[in-house]
Amino acid sequence: MERRALAGGIAGLAGAAALAAPNLASAQPRIRWRCPNSFPKTLDTLYGAAEIVARRVREMSDGAFEISVSGPGEIVPALQIMDAVGQGSVECGFTASLFYFGKDPSLAISTTLPWGMPSRAMFAWLNYGGGRDQLREVFRDQGVVAIPSACTGAQMGGWLKREIRTVDDLKGLKFRIAGLGGSVMAKLGVVAQQIAPSDIYPALERGVIDAAEYIGPYDDEKLGFGQVAKFYYYPGFQEIGPSSDFIVNQRSWDALPKPYQSMLEAACAEAWHATAAKYDVLNPPALRRLVAGGTQLRPYPREVMAALYRSAQELYAELGAQNARFKRIHEHWDKFRLEQIQWFRVAEDSAANFVAVTTSQR
Repeated sequence: MERRALAGGIAGLAGAAALAAPNLASAQPRIRWRCPNSFPKTLDTLYGAAEIVARRVREMSDGAFEISVSGPGEIVPALQIMDAVGQGSVECGFTASLFYFGKDPSLAISTTLPWGMPSRAMFAWLNYGGGRDQLREVFRDQGVVAIPSACTGAQMGGWLKREIRTVDDLKGLKFRIAGLGGSVMAKLGVVAQQIAPSDIYPALERGVIDAAEYIGPYDDEKLGFGQVAKFYYYPGFQEIGPSSDFIVNQRSWDALPKPYQSMLEAACAEAWHATAAKYDVLNPPALRRLVAGGTQLRPYPREVMAALYRSAQELYAELGAQNARFKRIHEHWDKFRLEQIQWFRVAEDSAANFVAVTTSQR
């Protein structure tokens, strides 16, 4: 009898607690956003960064804040997402801001610049070194708020149908390369083209282009580039530690409740690191499979890399002379980059180089 009474009392307390507990979904407004993605659905890691954001926001809001992610072309073409978000046609989108450098070269800095920072340093600059503060005005002009939300880590230099031995071998090469990397290569005679990710393979296969860079072994294997180009070059000077952005229409952001803004920021930070970690896991075995399948791995000759580095510095000086805002942001970015280079040389690169040499001798 006493046990039944006790059980009844506990059940009553549990019921009262359930009634008293706050229901976040009912306490907060229900919001539904559409999020077109610049990257093909087949690229589960990079496309999946937006899905991580959507899932985490849904979980943290108890289903009150829903973001529906769609592939390129389903709602908005891959390279028109910033326009659509800025105009309010959709509430948000997932893209790489360097795709839109033609609107303002400063936008490319949010993703990366050729010969830029490794991923850890890039995250540090954006979120703790003042980078997002520097870039906020640039995005405001486009009608959006940008939150770093994915990183591929260091990319590869690209797929070529013929070998590159000297700088002269670059002349006339039709190369799909995104952002300011194309402008750097153009200074050396390359015919640079920006093509949406899903269109790269057919362009390479049909000979519309002679070469293409995209991301790295895991994604490049999925897209089949090794079937139509034999030589795989490194390093990816154009994107050493690139950051992709979750962009939100400015008016939609301003109207978003503060708790939801915090949820979105936290979800994007998780997605950024999760994406970088996944690529670190997936790229090494993918590269082994590509090489085993006949891909010829090649380093860019030092002469070519030196020419690309000089070309990049010339380009930044020219852009700075034309665009005061680019000059200001680039100087801020470059100061941070140089400090990171010195720190990494002392603390990490020296150890990493020793381990790499010692391991190779085993």
